[in-house]
Amino acid sequence: MAVPLIKLNNGNEIPALGLGTWQSKPEEVTSAVSYALKEAGYRHIDCAWAYGNEKDVGAGIRESGVPRAEIFITSKLWGTWHSRVEAALDETLANLGTEYLDLYLIHWPVALNPNGNHHFLPTLPDGTRDIDHAWKLQDTWKQMEAVLKKGKVKAIGVSNFSQVKLEEILATAEIVPVVNQLELHVYNPQHKLIEYLKSKNIVPQAYSPLGSTNSPLLTDETVLEIAKKHSLDASDVLIGYLVAKGFVVLPKSVTPSRIASNLTGPLVAVQKLEKEDIAVLDGLAAAGKQKRFITPPWPVDLGFENWPPYKN
Repeated sequence: MAVPLIKLNNGNEIPALGLGTWQSKPEEVTSAVSYALKEAGYRHIDCAWAYGNEKDVGAGIRESGVPRAEIFITSKLWGTWHSRVEAALDETLANLGTEYLDLYLIHWPVALNPNGNHHFLPTLPDGTRDIDHAWKLQDTWKQMEAVLKKGKVKAIGVSNFSQVKLEEILATAEIVPVVNQLELHVYNPQHKLIEYLKSKNIVPQAYSPLGSTNSPLLTDETVLEIAKKHSLDASDVLIGYLVAKGFVVLPKSVTPSRIASNLTGPLVAVQKLEKEDIAVLDGLAAAGKQKRFITPPWPVDLGFENWPPYKN
């Protein structure tokens, strides 16, 4: 069963299912990526400089033997690089061993002090993260547009951007982001933001579609009832639900059997899930199950609903 392709606002297409690599250990991710591409049939790999495993992801891509032109590769710009987008991209390209990216994202709408006490997470004396408050997101986006025009990336987008942060860059943007990668699942559907993205022709991408380690999503009674009704696994329902809504979904695993089932099971689920099932799953968060699993302690207001209270 072929993975659906979703058309982006620049005319390019992106596979609706990809392999996530966040928290995949360097010694595991090479074989995971190779297996996903060579054996399981994936053609979309999502990575990031901040994950610390780009070189190993690149090794897995080469080990698979799948031609580069057949693979959609995404990576992300970290906060300490907002003022040096091309330099960051060049390091990512070198890490991955490729001449271009299919998609480059701003990882978070938070510029960190590039001259701080740490290259990854600089902190202030009180232990909070060292934010470059003078830096404008609009200037980050201008540099993203510049590397796109140079041909080093085929598309640019954002990650973890609320409507407020998107409007901030869209006020001066020449190019509209093609995607917004977000924590999206049945407990955090972000319906209002999704409607806004649709109005701007920005494709939602879902990370952590199964929640976190020991996530309650996989044992949710409603999810299990729908899975049983259609002879599916809970993970098939959770990922298939997002694919059915037209999202790009990025389940992460380093286990071969799970890597394979995270691709095949949801494609079956998309065929079996009924409109009523989607509606029920859409309502789980509003019925009292709203929950985020990824909430880094950024000392700034990101503009999201259902985010831990911002304290000055």
